[in-house]
Amino acid sequence: MDPIIWKGIAYNSLEYFHLTNNNGIRTAVSKIIGSFDGKLYFVSYHITIDEEWCVQNFTIESEVNGKKSEIKGIRNGNEWEINGSNHPDFTNFKYIDISLTPFTNTLPINNLKLSEMQSREINVMYIDVLENEIKPVKQKYSKIEKFEYLYENIPKNFEAKISIDDSGLVENYPSLFKKITQ
Repeated sequence: MDPIIWKGIAYNSLEYFHLTNNNGIRTAVSKIIGSFDGKLYFVSYHITIDEEWCVQNFTIESEVNGKKSEIKGIRNGNEWEINGSNHPDFTNFKYIDISLTPFTNTLPINNLKLSEMQSREINVMYIDVLENEIKPVKQKYSKIEKFEYLYENIPKNFEAKISIDDSGLVENYPSLFKKITQ
């Protein structure tokens, strides 16, 4: 797949993203630069995804206002090791959600294979890069039509209709992200 660029509307960012597929193992590599709420940031991530669109491992390197950090996650069966420590609060989690990119919405969209008007609640490892925080959250995806999904936080304090392309990549995430290359 050719590289793409997303514009972070709310996060005042640009993301250069590339997804490759080698015999069913996908690798997502990206670089993001931007500024938000007085924070200048640079983020680089690398995610390995299996043929079912479940995350196997990830590395997120970031620099926020000059402070560098790194988060490494490795899935061992149904368990997660984050930065060398086991995290039972993420047991059976298939997905991550990185705060500054729309790509991680592609993971459940492509894994769940929902039919139109079908919904599913999922457990997600939410990674807030700007706050250097990782926590378990619940999210809900509903397929509205072929290229449109309703995304909701649980409890419901945020929702958005997300449009995707034929690969499941976000084209428009109103007020947050927009794909600016084809």
